[in-house]
Formats: sequence, C-alpha cells, structure tokens
Amino acid sequence: MPPAFRSRIPLSCVLLAAAALSVAAPQAARADLRLCNMTDSRVGVSLGYRDAAGWVTEGWWNLAARGCETLLRGDLAARYYYVYAVDYDRGGDWGGRSLMCTRDREFTIRGVEDCLARGFDRSGFFEIDTGEQKSWTVQLTDPTRAAPPGLPGGTPPAPR
Repeated sequence: MPPAFRSRIPLSCVLLAAAALSVAAPQAARADLRLCNMTDSRVGVSLGYRDAAGWVTEGWWNLAARGCETLLRGDLAARYYYVYAVDYDRGGDWGGRSLMCTRDREFTIRGVEDCLARGFDRSGFFEIDTGEQKSWTVQLTDPTRAAPPGLPGGTPPAPR
C-alpha cells in the first residue's frame, strides 16, 4: 500500500525517461513499456493510458531498489502514457498534473472522471511521450544521484 505522503520529490530532479530501443538481432528484440527504479528505496508504480475503450489506470507494481518491471508487454499502441509512483521507504512521490483514479490496493480502473465520487483516490500522473516508439523505458532516479552514463537526461514534456 502507498504510504502517507509528507513531502514531494521534485519531478525535475528525479525523472529520467529514455527510449529502450534494442540493438540486438530482430528475432531477439522485445518491445515493451518498462520502468526501472534507480533509487535505493522500494517504489510503487501505477500506470495510466488510453485504449480502444477509453482511459484505464492500473497499479500497483512494486519495484525493489535498483529493480525494473515490465508494465506493458508487446509493441506500444499509444504515444502517451502516464505514470504515478510513490517512494515506500522515504515518502514522497513522482507525479504530475494529469489527474487519474487510483486506490490503495491493486486496481484496474476504467475512466478518469469523478474518481472521488466513485470511491477512488485522485492522483496526479506525469506524462511520458514515447514519440511513437514501439518500446520505451522510464527510469525513476534519486535526486542525489547522477543519471547513469550513456542515458540522456531531462524531464518529460508538460502534461497535456
């Protein structure tokens, strides 16, 4: 379960989004949406996206410190995905301005409207622009550590 939040971790200090395009042989290439926790804390992650039936939010993936998890398998079908993550050990979160529904335990929620009236929490997700790539990896980083060598730094575009 997500902890109570006492502080927010600044998004500009902790988010590194990088395309994870495989350079392996085509038969070995995998296309997925992955999230890597590059911090020393355990992290809970929820994901928002739009499918053929509308908006969906799902959670929680629990990532160990320095761990990665595949959130969606196969070629990405959309350009934009949304992530909300919480730091279980130190408190705080990685969030943004795109409001979507969540809850404290495992969930799949259809729709992003009237979260509170429907008995859900409302959380601010940050936007990931995959640039229509078929594979993408998001890395959550600790504000006190530099980005891993060889990966571009920066923050995601402002939420739409």
